[in-house]
Amino acid sequence: MRLLHTSDWHLGRSFHRESLHDAQRVFLDHLVAVVEARSVDAVLVAGDVYDRALPGLEAVALFDEVLHRLAALDVPTVFISGNHDSARRLGVGAGLIQRSGIHLRTDPDAVGTPVLLADRHGPVAVYGLPYLEPLLVRERFGLERGGHAAVLGAAMDRVRADLAERPSGTRAVVLAHAFVTGGAASDSERDIAVGGVASVPAEVFDGVHYAALGHLHGAQTLAPHLRYSGSPLAYSFSEARQRKTMWLVDLAADGSVEAERIPCPVPRPLACLRGTLEELLTDARYAEHEESWVQVTLTDPGRPAEPMERLRRRFPHTLQLLFEPAGEPGDGAVSYASRVRGRSDLEVAEGFVRHVRPGVELGGAERHWLREGFEQVRTDQERRAELPR
Repeated sequence: MRLLHTSDWHLGRSFHRESLHDAQRVFLDHLVAVVEARSVDAVLVAGDVYDRALPGLEAVALFDEVLHRLAALDVPTVFISGNHDSARRLGVGAGLIQRSGIHLRTDPDAVGTPVLLADRHGPVAVYGLPYLEPLLVRERFGLERGGHAAVLGAAMDRVRADLAERPSGTRAVVLAHAFVTGGAASDSERDIAVGGVASVPAEVFDGVHYAALGHLHGAQTLAPHLRYSGSPLAYSFSEARQRKTMWLVDLAADGSVEAERIPCPVPRPLACLRGTLEELLTDARYAEHEESWVQVTLTDPGRPAEPMERLRRRFPHTLQLLFEPAGEPGDGAVSYASRVRGRSDLEVAEGFVRHVRPGVELGGAERHWLREGFEQVRTDQERRAELPR
């Protein structure tokens, strides 16, 4: 069976206030073309269809259009909700829509109920595990406590229990939206550490033949059967060196996997340039980036006059300007961002407490209060997103 694995579309997202609507449309055209040209048997979309819980009308229209096009091709498609999506909104009409071969898996209670597909070698059970916020789903899974690893482990226990009842030789595919240990993050993913330790061990997915992962924006292979497709477009300058692709996965009769990376269209390349203003404005080696989206870090000893205006005369698509004078510590905001990059909200808060209270470590009760506070904020945000407008 040939599967096309993609994720993290983030429909409705902009790039430093530049609209990506047309670029996202081009990607979806490309996806449909690949489905047709490469004889894809099923499409897997591993979460973050939208960029926010209440997507704009243009984003909804894009999604609606691609649903109709995939249904017209008669190619089964399985979507799960990600941490950016509103699960309830994305899942509206799922029961009706699945009659067209479009399967919206957004309900945690249904993780053990697969979409059943088949090829000449027999059945393939596709299990959709939507993003599971620990505080919101623990009770459903019979857990008194535990973070992401615990709730995802409980969900996979249901998958394995259902699979054990299937005919011998049934191949199993799982879609999940999570941060799996060993994955490399970018700056553009929303932190999911609140609610427990963010990462989950790869062993959680033992017992299935392929796990189509979403959440991390760089395509990567954690094991032959465990892959992130990454986002189809770059959503931060930290992704400038990433090659945006989808995975074309061939699932053999014995469950073994062969995968090919399918490149995604690039609306405009990204470039991170560094140097003095004079160097950037005159050096011929930067000519290749004149039509790129550009992030500039100026190293002049003092801030030049009107740097953005002058840069845009050569690089009209300059979107971000940073200052790090040569030989100096650098701009405070930039150095602070560098210090906290990759740390969870809870770790940043703990670091702040240590900074204002030097020499005194946080006690267990204090860590508990901080964690509970962040969990409550996240829960309140999730619940507000589900309220009707």
